[in-house]
Amino acid sequence: MPKIQLTAPQGALTPEGRAGIQKELAAILLHWEGAPDTEFVRSIAWSYLHELPVGAQTTAQDDEPRFLVEATVPEGALSERRKAGLVADATSAVLGAAGLTEAEAIRVWVLIHEQPEGTWGAAGRIFRREDIVALARQSATGG
Repeated sequence: MPKIQLTAPQGALTPEGRAGIQKELAAILLHWEGAPDTEFVRSIAWSYLHELPVGAQTTAQDDEPRFLVEATVPEGALSERRKAGLVADATSAVLGAAGLTEAEAIRVWVLIHEQPEGTWGAAGRIFRREDIVALARQSATGG
């Protein structure tokens, strides 16, 4: 049950990038979690795009657009290697969606939030990491 969200200034993404970035980021997150590519797993990988009004984001130096990707995953779902892969791929995806180059990668920040065990609720109940893994496996085997 991962969640990923991108916060970006309005107009900072290309039209093509805006149209596809949410599904691309969700797919990247699922890949790095090692989740099976099933309809069920894709349906519980939520992706949000928050577009800020013009002038709502700035730095102490300039008004060039900056991008914030926040991924929320169950605690322990990502090893250090997987976190690094997620950060690299999410950064590349956002740069592509904004029409920027790798030289501008510092304008993309990726924060990974690990939800502590026993604090992820859905469908009116608590889901632990083992519950989520079992559901994913079950969907992969058709069970």
